[in-house]
Amino acid sequence: MTSKLKLVLYLSFIMSHPRMLVLAMAALMLLLLTPESEAAITCSDILKDLRPCVNYLTNGTGKPPVACCSGAKALSSAVTNSADKKTACSCIKNAAQKMNPNAQLAQALPGNCGISLPVPVSPNVDCSKVG
Repeated sequence: MTSKLKLVLYLSFIMSHPRMLVLAMAALMLLLLTPESEAAITCSDILKDLRPCVNYLTNGTGKPPVACCSGAKALSSAVTNSADKKTACSCIKNAAQKMNPNAQLAQALPGNCGISLPVPVSPNVDCSKVG
């Protein structure tokens, strides 16, 4: 029996039994309404995006390099929900504590790249307030 035929038979069965139809609809609604709570972004994604900014943030002057702005833009686009923001905040905070960026350059990075980052590039940010 082909999978299409099985599906047709299954749907016919459900349609002919009102209780089964209600249960199937309830299960579908539960699946569709379940909120996405896990971060879709990982720390390795974030570090990959911001790696071109490290030299600039620690030793640079003036405008950030094009590769740095490209990575910051990619990060800004990838952070789509509260869980992503918390993940990004923790990751950036930990990285900033290790590399000790120039605070003025870090604060100016989003504006210099023409974007807004959902979290500051800082070793002192309180990630519990990000969301």
